Amino acid sequence: MQQTSPIGIFDSGYGGLTIFRSIAERLPDYNYIYLGDNARSPYGDHSFDTIYRYTLECVEWLFSKGCKLVILACNTASAKALRTIQQKDLLLKYPDRRVLGVIRPTAEVIGNYTSSKQVGVMGTRGTVNSKSYLLEINKFFPEIKVHQQACPMWVPIIENNEHLQAGADFFVREYCEALMAQSMDIDCVLLACTHYPLLLPKLKAIFPDYINILTQGEIVALSLADYLERHPEIEKLIGRTKQKSFYTSGDPEAFDEHASIFFGEDLKSGRADI
Repeated sequence: MQQTSPIGIFDSGYGGLTIFRSIAERLPDYNYIYLGDNARSPYGDHSFDTIYRYTLECVEWLFSKGCKLVILACNTASAKALRTIQQKDLLLKYPDRRVLGVIRPTAEVIGNYTSSKQVGVMGTRGTVNSKSYLLEINKFFPEIKVHQQACPMWVPIIENNEHLQAGADFFVREYCEALMAQSMDIDCVLLACTHYPLLLPKLKAIFPDYINILTQGEIVALSLADYLERHPEIEKLIGRTKQKSFYTSGDPEAFDEHASIFFGEDLKSGRADI
């Protein structure tokens, strides 16, 4: 079989572009297709069933574009849809395809970033309510105590490009203080939403210097590189012409205007009818 299959990267909106950027920097030779479901974003407050249905539709769209491997670069989708897709849909309909998420790779290494064994997780309501990080971190580091904080205002602020404005300060500080009120022994804070790295300047100004603020891009990129090394049957199918394609279920012009903030360079997207 020819090496024409791109790696699919999915997010409910723009945030997964921060993951994609790290993956493309780590693995620059492969072909990629990014899909943002902006027409139905944000996912954070939807039910499990709705997020599963939306995520599966997007995964199947990427499959239709030739992807053999899809990365859910979205914490909410990883928390609420990944397991069902892996255990039901792939098994029954797509046994030759693979779908990976961002939660497990992060849980596998988070113990390397804390001395106090007290970790804070900041995410959408959907991610926090799923308790996925509590469960996954406990599998690898049962000694770690996880404190969670939902930050429902952060994604809308970021997607409206207001995240560096003074008006965002109240909501950034509110959630940070609510997390630290749970335990002053927290020494590692995981940004469990791919949008949140854009708030790093404000977060670093609020949190004490001793706190590690952990983003997921490099972690997921390293995990993907390891996965492809361990699964040559998948790796050999991926095209290597450095092509990057971008699609959105929303307005491509609006997507292009905002996406460069997340991806770090200008891009041109197409419309995905999902």
